[in-house]
Amino acid sequence: MTPEELTNRVARIRQELTEASDGRYPAPRLIVVTKTHSAEEILPLARAGVTEIGENRVQELLGKLDGLQDLFQIHLIGRLQRNKVKPIIGNVCMIQSVDSEPLAMEIHNRALAAGRRMPVLIEVSPAGEAQKGGVPFGETEAFLKRIAPLEGLEIRGLMAVMPLTEDREYLDGLFARTRGLFDRLRDRNLGGVTMEELSMGMSGDYRLAAAHGATMVRVGSAIFGPRG
Repeated sequence: MTPEELTNRVARIRQELTEASDGRYPAPRLIVVTKTHSAEEILPLARAGVTEIGENRVQELLGKLDGLQDLFQIHLIGRLQRNKVKPIIGNVCMIQSVDSEPLAMEIHNRALAAGRRMPVLIEVSPAGEAQKGGVPFGETEAFLKRIAPLEGLEIRGLMAVMPLTEDREYLDGLFARTRGLFDRLRDRNLGGVTMEELSMGMSGDYRLAAAHGATMVRVGSAIFGPRG
């Protein structure tokens, strides 16, 4: 793909996000998902005006970090194992997939040891898919209250991964439900929690996410094209 084609795809998606938001919400920020792509493939995104990217796997991210860190803010968006936390503290701007107390505690300890507070999102489970992780909706407030005192965390909001389905009505309901949870938690004004980011929507459903007030969407294949 040429840099011009990449720029055009980024511009088109941003326009679609603005249109889908329809003035009800600000258009969400575009986080370009760069997993499986080399630093050389990713660098042209900077010329397209992209400033934030998302990586799923710690080892892959570390292998191409030197080529990307000066140009992009990097979000860790995949499921994170506790033993992979240390290498990314200080190398990513946000961890979007916190869904357990042991993981929250590990991030807290590693962040304090590095002299920083780590911005995080709490991953919730809109459809209850156990294989995707995520805190059940009904347990989210209690979970937040338990981890909010951890000074190494800067809790900024919620993240959700929707199921892969062609049922747009079902997806629309899940996005609405996730937005409702976000609004309720924001209105609760929980101590130690700043409910300002709602990360939801990927290549197949980013327009629905924008329509329901996502503040960021995570889009990969709609920009780079499918692998294979």
